[in-house]
Amino acid sequence: MTTLKIALTGIVIIVVASTSYAGPVSDKQGLTLDGAKKVIAATVAEAKRVNVPGGSIAVVDEGGNLLALERLDQTFAASANIAVGKARTAALFKKPTKVFEDVIKSGRTSMVTLGGDLQNFTPLQGGIPLEWEGMVVGAIGVSGAASAQQDEELAIVGAKSLDSMEMAGLTNGNAPLPVTYIESQTVAASFARGAVLVGEGENMMHAARNYMVHASHRDKAGVVEIHEFDTDIVYVLKGSAILITGGTPVGTQTIAPHELRAPTVNGGERRKLVPGDIVIIPNGVPHWFKDVEAPFDYYVVKVGSGREKREER
Repeated sequence: MTTLKIALTGIVIIVVASTSYAGPVSDKQGLTLDGAKKVIAATVAEAKRVNVPGGSIAVVDEGGNLLALERLDQTFAASANIAVGKARTAALFKKPTKVFEDVIKSGRTSMVTLGGDLQNFTPLQGGIPLEWEGMVVGAIGVSGAASAQQDEELAIVGAKSLDSMEMAGLTNGNAPLPVTYIESQTVAASFARGAVLVGEGENMMHAARNYMVHASHRDKAGVVEIHEFDTDIVYVLKGSAILITGGTPVGTQTIAPHELRAPTVNGGERRKLVPGDIVIIPNGVPHWFKDVEAPFDYYVVKVGSGREKREER
């Protein structure tokens, strides 16, 4: 979770991000070795808590390639290969392996022939996909616990642990991103011309995460804007404007990838913005600063959904 803190006497941005230097998932949404080891550690901890008789735990990447494997003491040797097969099957099909076991049990025995074409196809309960921000980045497989159901229960615990690593990384020796400070004179100069405070030039490293900060200035009405991926958080400093949100844009044109503009809109909700107001405009919502009383100055923190990076791959 990324945290932004803005001090309006200048601007201070404190960032706590999941993309720390040894994070569980890389910027390209690939599961890292560090992340795989943490998933296994969480699974082992749960196995010890419930006192399982043994178990092998395998973690693979999205292509089914082995990243990490651990076999608990007193576990039969074959369980390691079975765990890898479960993880690989869950990753390649992006489904829990119990799905395939249930299909075969229900009578579709021909599915077992997939094993002839797909290496390590293992339609046995205990394989679970690993997801990060809605994308499958790998899978975990467990074999050798007290039962097939317990295999799956342990795998689910491991898979869920990936969700909590974003914050856990802060206490495991991973350095957070540096603080950015922009002095008040620079902020004032930026408002005079309307400029990006964070997200371009020397501060581009922060835009590589998922946000930008604009010092916006208007002397007249703008056009209808639709950002497919960016949510705008607006804080008004000076002046006023009528903001229209929603409705149906007329004459929409694409000016850049995922950025649309229109000269006007039919319908929508109308409200007057004055100094001190905050408005949050979710991505995809048309919005139009109309009837501006100049000078109209406002901060915009643009927070990306992260989907644009996934679509680029």
